Amino acid sequence: MKKLSILLMILILSRYPLSAQELKINEKEYFETRGVNLLVFSNQYTGYFFDEKTAGIELIHHDVRTATGGGVRLQPTPEQWDQIPMVVERKVDRENNSIEVLLRYNEFDFNSRVKVEAYEDGAIIQVILDEPLPEKLEGHAGFNMEFLPSAYFEKTYLIDGKPGIFPLYPTGPVETRPVEEKIPQFAGHSTFDDKGRGEFINPLPIVEGKVLTLAPEDPERLVTIKSLTGNLMLYDGRNLAQNGWYVVRSLLPAGKKGVVLQWFLKANSIKDWIRKPVITYSQTGYHPGQNKISVIELDKNDEPLETAALFKIDEDGNTIKVLERKVERWGEFLRYKYVTFDFSDIKESGLYSIKYGDIQTKPFPVSEDVYKSAWHATLDVWFPVQMDHMFVNEAYRVWHGLPSRDDARQAPVNHIHFDGYSMGPSTDTKYKSGEHIPGLDVGGWFDAGDFDIQTGHHCTTVMSFVDSWEHFKIDRDQTYIDQKIRYTDIHHPDGKPDLLQQIEHGTLQLVAQHKSVGHAFRGIVVPNLHQYHHLGDPSAMTDNMIYNPEMDVNENDGKYSGVNDDRWAFTGKDPSLNYSSMAALAAAYRALKGFNDSLASEALSIAENAWIKEHNESGWEIKDTGRFALYRIRGEVDAALQLLISTEKENYKERFENLIWNALGLSRILFIERAVKAIPYFDSRFKERLVPYVEKYKTECDEFLKENPYGVLIGRRPWAGNHELISWAITNYHVHKAFPDIMNPEYTFRGLSYIYGLHPSSNISFVSGVGVYSKKVAYGGNRADYTFIAGGVVPGLLMLKPDFPENKEDWPFLWGENEYVIDICAEYIFLVNAVDDLLNGK
Repeated sequence: MKKLSILLMILILSRYPLSAQELKINEKEYFETRGVNLLVFSNQYTGYFFDEKTAGIELIHHDVRTATGGGVRLQPTPEQWDQIPMVVERKVDRENNSIEVLLRYNEFDFNSRVKVEAYEDGAIIQVILDEPLPEKLEGHAGFNMEFLPSAYFEKTYLIDGKPGIFPLYPTGPVETRPVEEKIPQFAGHSTFDDKGRGEFINPLPIVEGKVLTLAPEDPERLVTIKSLTGNLMLYDGRNLAQNGWYVVRSLLPAGKKGVVLQWFLKANSIKDWIRKPVITYSQTGYHPGQNKISVIELDKNDEPLETAALFKIDEDGNTIKVLERKVERWGEFLRYKYVTFDFSDIKESGLYSIKYGDIQTKPFPVSEDVYKSAWHATLDVWFPVQMDHMFVNEAYRVWHGLPSRDDARQAPVNHIHFDGYSMGPSTDTKYKSGEHIPGLDVGGWFDAGDFDIQTGHHCTTVMSFVDSWEHFKIDRDQTYIDQKIRYTDIHHPDGKPDLLQQIEHGTLQLVAQHKSVGHAFRGIVVPNLHQYHHLGDPSAMTDNMIYNPEMDVNENDGKYSGVNDDRWAFTGKDPSLNYSSMAALAAAYRALKGFNDSLASEALSIAENAWIKEHNESGWEIKDTGRFALYRIRGEVDAALQLLISTEKENYKERFENLIWNALGLSRILFIERAVKAIPYFDSRFKERLVPYVEKYKTECDEFLKENPYGVLIGRRPWAGNHELISWAITNYHVHKAFPDIMNPEYTFRGLSYIYGLHPSSNISFVSGVGVYSKKVAYGGNRADYTFIAGGVVPGLLMLKPDFPENKEDWPFLWGENEYVIDICAEYIFLVNAVDDLLNGK
């Protein structure tokens, strides 16, 4: 749109004065002015988790992403599994200061174009149709923008001049509609159960009008939207789902084509706004013997100060300056620039605080004991809370009742489920679709914030726990765990090492899978989305009675019932997963010997028999370098190594050596730790042959010092990168232990410091309840309460394209940033003990 019509110009100028702070498309292909970034599908829907609230037209407003999901949608307040548009084409026109995307819904053969063009201090948003709206979508398709509720809590709005207050808790209007009127979700994602519900909840707008002003009292959050076509409608998406956002929406008109919708959007820009510096440091503090470098993050328009200072806080509360020195300029990373402040000379124990300009940090300790207890909450609290098939109590609180006693039914064949679960044409078991598989109601952990069992994560968790046991002999006992009565009591010692009891709990589920169906399988998850959405006590997710299709829905005999709510076991056989399970079982054997001898022997026997069976059925070799091929290779490498360590049998040794050298050529970062762990089981030539691989790996790690000011591996996937980072830091520990002349311990220290607050965007500790300032709002099973589970480790910083690191501290529902997962938490326990070992010895 090179010229606006005279009418459109009058409509806009009548309300908005000209401003010098115009939006311009920058070199990173998004609109920018001081304090305002408008992204137009820089981030697109991946399809894997569907609507992750990280795609479409998005607003980063004074360095907070406050709006997302701008685009043509088919629901007033889309849920995660609702239809999402596919981006067919994205055109950036720098000359005319516009960005246009072509969106498509394949199921409805429906295309739309969304064009955003800067105009003065705002932007015109248009929806353009080359053909009229399909009849089925009339009254459904509209243009939405979603605004982050926590950014507008305790704020107001104006609609055509009439005032309102954003609801702190969802209280907006809804109605019920016949289910046949609902635009369907993706295949396999029905939200309806077998109880015959024939209606769905449809949210209604809180208010309607032509001009909507959000937060007129707050210059940092002030946004005005003017509809130049139909009405604007404001919805509260939390009426449908706790993770819903406030939605501003206009319906697309029926029977029209061309420009069918026009908005003018203006996000207030504070003149000469500069983001306050962020002083990043470890929230748990530092050991006297380690390097202590604070990284200070600055707005790109900020001019660095010359110095920073360190203060010590004494017993009387006095704050005494003990160090002041020049900061070092590091350069730019992402959208910020950085300086560093080195206070490594400080060796004296005590409480300290960093000051840069007029900003002073919270206090942090310097002490030899800073890491001694930093992992306790993860083992004492977080893992007990995650225990499936157990009643979990803590003092006066019940975390959850005894869940999933009805596990599990055979998942149906040829079925695409949610959360990555699927079944092919065969069950790979003796059970028919829907048939109950006995023996699966034992052991295991809820994988994350969802109440499912993911076998792959179980395998890595068990192996990580065994590593912690074998390296550090963690014998801490603060939890009562009784497998016979299925009862766990937090802060209640029972005379047994908690770590061994957790290894036992994970091993019970892995053994049960092999005994029930003959191999490891993908996992166990609820069959319906209305169960998957469940928040609160997981024991209420099913009736805990085995489904009997011969019974009426209201009939039960105490063991069987007619309620079809039992979880499904996705039993498709995967060699990679089967090998990982063998590795975990072989490792568990060593830890459980002398603790639970019968389970230990059973685990090793299953692992060895599974190895023989797998090799008889699929003797595959390395053929390509794809991601899934690496998973298969990694699985067999792990199985061969763990079976070798447990049995010292020659066949495992030979197979490991045949695999490892080719594997190192494919990925040093993935396989170097496994190679180093094998050194004691080979002669000296094996270690000598590893030297050039270790040297190259060290060189690769040094590149991180050039890439970012933290000198660590920072992931850029759609899921934040703390798991990769922790694994990298653990690898560096093992490499340092084996090759101290090549790899120094700083590569491990930097990884843990990053987790504790030395990272971009903020200085929060990513471990809930650990450090002075830590994650208090996270994505656990209690996320709807805006709270946390102590010891949980979140994924961390989600790197939104092209340059925005985000970890929401006031909004728990972004799982890619804030969802605890078992394998991250298990590896965190190892990493803290590894750092303490390097600094203090064990």
